Amino acid sequence: MVSLRQRAREPELEHDMGRDPTLGYEPRESHSSLRYLEHGIPTPLVRWHQHEECELHLIVQTRGKLFVGDYIGHFEPGNLVLTGPRLPHNWISGDDPDEVVHLRDMVLQFSEAPLRQVGSEVGELQAVLPLLERARHGIEFFDMSEMARDALVRIKHSHGLARFGEFLMLLDKLAQCTDYRLLSTVQMQSYDDDASLAQVSGIVSFLTEHSAEQFTMAEVSARFHMTESQFSRYFRRATGNTFTDFMNRLRINRACQLLMETDRYINNVCYDVGFNNVANFNRRFMQIKGMTPKDFRRQAEARFGSKNP
Repeated sequence: MVSLRQRAREPELEHDMGRDPTLGYEPRESHSSLRYLEHGIPTPLVRWHQHEECELHLIVQTRGKLFVGDYIGHFEPGNLVLTGPRLPHNWISGDDPDEVVHLRDMVLQFSEAPLRQVGSEVGELQAVLPLLERARHGIEFFDMSEMARDALVRIKHSHGLARFGEFLMLLDKLAQCTDYRLLSTVQMQSYDDDASLAQVSGIVSFLTEHSAEQFTMAEVSARFHMTESQFSRYFRRATGNTFTDFMNRLRINRACQLLMETDRYINNVCYDVGFNNVANFNRRFMQIKGMTPKDFRRQAEARFGSKNP
């Protein structure tokens, strides 16, 4: 049973009915898959939340802390991040809590499903599909802010097919960008074909579902009808990680979720996620997240801004 405190720690799900133009949202055009938003601070829009759409987020002013999923980092003007559907996020400015800034954020929200649907039929759009996959983990782009700001201004002031054309050109530039980093703990590489995608997705789904259990790579490779050496090579190419590193990242990812959303003792979290040694858990956590579990929990509280639950 979910406690009231745990429910309060979960990200708010943003609904279309709450996108009030007085907060900076533009009215959605009929049948449009795009919506532009800009706002300053203070504003009720700065909160730990998620939504069904992808979101491209450009910071224009202020510095502070960025929270995307289980990632905690810093942002400054020019910070450009793409988040996928239902990926929680928030930007908390830290310069001056009483500071008034008229334009801090330029944001573009867009539906993912139409792009995937059309991309399966239109070859020119298929180059965007890997970008959408990466966005599920959050992408921070570097040296792209000036281009993105110009594109967002053009999108803001255009309509209909012209606006969608500007959007596609922006997506194309983001898809071609090689100077980026993924913000989540666990990630996968691109796939050669649909069969490879289905197979690696099956493997990752199995590992995710059973991540708290103890099993060897030999047991998993046998389950998927590969020799251990075949599985090792295939898994490294598909995920960018060794099997052991991937399991550590998967378990740390789950630990971050429990540290953020529950009051479980850190030692209990260690065993909950599949580690059988607290010292090893702390060491792996520091290696992957760059801080201790205790510091992570403390810093994660800031994702709510001034309205901690």
